[in-house]
Amino acid sequence: MEGAKELVTERLRLRRYRMEDAEALHEKLGADPQMYKYSGWNPYASYEAARESVRAFMDSYDDNRFYGWAIEYNGELAGTVGAYDYDPKKNSIEIGISIERASWGRGFAPEALKCVLEYLTAHEGIGSVTAWCANENAGSIKAMLKAGMKETHVIKNGLKAEGRVYDRHFFCYTAG
Repeated sequence: MEGAKELVTERLRLRRYRMEDAEALHEKLGADPQMYKYSGWNPYASYEAARESVRAFMDSYDDNRFYGWAIEYNGELAGTVGAYDYDPKKNSIEIGISIERASWGRGFAPEALKCVLEYLTAHEGIGSVTAWCANENAGSIKAMLKAGMKETHVIKNGLKAEGRVYDRHFFCYTAG
């Protein structure tokens, strides 16, 4: 297992976090309510929170089961992608992605997801990669399907975020 090594797609560079990413993460992801609308999770809510998150990510790179990347397009931060909660008994891991709003609709999410899904399964030997999203998050659903994930099930009213309740859609990717 190599963990989060640099990955490159046709347009994107997926690289390890650097401390100078904190400001952009706060401005592009943390300060935009649309970025955490469906999850309620916002590790970049303040500049200091973003610095603490980046520091924690950087400290985790010694762990060969840590998979966290900053997504760059033309040298600028366009989002993040990470896989977490590896379950050795199931040989499964969960993935999550955020693309900054100015880059929505450009196909970055499925491009980055596909790259990471293939890396995790083909290179790291992880059998399955799972993800979930709210039923109203059409962009995430589309990105996961385009990246090759399959919808496995839905839990009605299974997600509470930002004072709302959503149906929670689950997806899975397996190699081969």
